[in-house]
Amino acid sequence: MSPRRHLNLDDRGRALAWVQEGIRLREIAARLGCSHSVIVRLRQHFLATGSVETRPRSGRPRSTTLRQDRYIRRQALQTRTTTARPIRRRLRVATNTDINEQTVRNRLHDQTLHARRQLGRILLTPRPMMAFEKESTAVGPGTVFR
Repeated sequence: MSPRRHLNLDDRGRALAWVQEGIRLREIAARLGCSHSVIVRLRQHFLATGSVETRPRSGRPRSTTLRQDRYIRRQALQTRTTTARPIRRRLRVATNTDINEQTVRNRLHDQTLHARRQLGRILLTPRPMMAFEKESTAVGPGTVFR
């Protein structure tokens, strides 16, 4: 059982109906797969407010919508080596929404993706690799550098 499982509105209504029918709180919690303390708090909240709705909470509003989050994900998956900067630019052109590059990284991280950049290095094909091996074996313990 996960700690502090939140119940959706339907489950809260169902739990409250079971409480009013007289079913034990632990039995209700077992049916819903949550801790009995969740049901206790739900009953106390209903008795105090007369509602099972959640209270509005403080916090900064999100700067992107779910649709924009999907767009960011799609851009990252289309070009796997792209960084947050071009994704941000494409989002601004497509939706006229100006967000920070860190926000793009955060949205990708939320979806277990990460902005990538291609590693710049020389790829050794068999021919240059052979030349590299010749040079490295030409220098031996008796070699004198002048």
